[in-house]
Amino acid sequence: MSENTGHSAETPGSTRREFMSHAVLGGAAVSMAAAATAAEGQPGVPWAPDGRMGIGINLEYVRHGDKSLAYGVKRAGELGYKWVEPCFLDGRCLLANAGYCHVTSLDTDPKVIKDMCEEAGVQISGLSSHSDLLNPEYGVLYARRGIRYARALGVKVVQITEDMHPPKWIDEAEAYNLMRINLRAISETCEENGVCIAIEQHGPYTAKVDRMTRILSLVDSPWIKCNYDCGNTFLANSDPYEMLEAVIDKVVHVHAKDISVKQAEAERGKVTGTAVGCACGDGVIDWKRLVGRLKTAGYKGVLSVECGTEEEAARSLAHLTKVLQELDA
Repeated sequence: MSENTGHSAETPGSTRREFMSHAVLGGAAVSMAAAATAAEGQPGVPWAPDGRMGIGINLEYVRHGDKSLAYGVKRAGELGYKWVEPCFLDGRCLLANAGYCHVTSLDTDPKVIKDMCEEAGVQISGLSSHSDLLNPEYGVLYARRGIRYARALGVKVVQITEDMHPPKWIDEAEAYNLMRINLRAISETCEENGVCIAIEQHGPYTAKVDRMTRILSLVDSPWIKCNYDCGNTFLANSDPYEMLEAVIDKVVHVHAKDISVKQAEAERGKVTGTAVGCACGDGVIDWKRLVGRLKTAGYKGVLSVECGTEEEAARSLAHLTKVLQELDA
């Protein structure tokens, strides 16, 4: 029997993207990936608001207030934020439809979201449609839908992470294999749409420095980047500054999440992340050290605040604005 019985995973023409680009008009057409890159810019290039870092807010800040996406976006603009980070789910949510929850369906017409942000005077820094890197059934499908929706919104970053509580049947070897397979498929959709997938520290693999760096190297793709979250890293009992140093070259979006001393004492080393933190400047994170390192690395993206109330959002903006001014970042 011939040893050359089929294509390996790396054989030219074997990926979905390569198959499509070669199949259209007998390979005469320009590939979707090339067209997307030309239209959207090279992967990982920061949007550089005014040539400096920007300050945004994750809409989780209105979740405990039972407020809608529209309220959260409008209020962010009123507080002085220029960037927002909305969260989207697949399907429909009764609470969201009734206006009691900021998480919104990917079935929503992108124009509705664009008009909402334009009216509030804000832009979207990243699209939170956190798919599960360890889910072999749905992880890729949900991520792909989020990436395509981001493209429709003109957004360049979609976040992803692993399940904070992986199934018991997945051991470490299987976990890395699953993530490699999922990331390979997702990266093709990223390239086709000019959107980066940004892996966030939020679980037993991503929140540890050595594991996170391994994940970022599983697939050789310029579209696989990092959404750096200092608060989750700290709670996982990792050094947030060591983590930043390890992923600095791949950071395209930052979750500005501070952790109160009370939460740190109660949860550090017991969890791998938390939905929101306290107001930036009220907790354990050294923002000057963190922002200073981002500046020296040339980061000119957004610091997206993750806190729990409108009052914390206002104080976070004031604190981070002062830090950026003092560091001229």
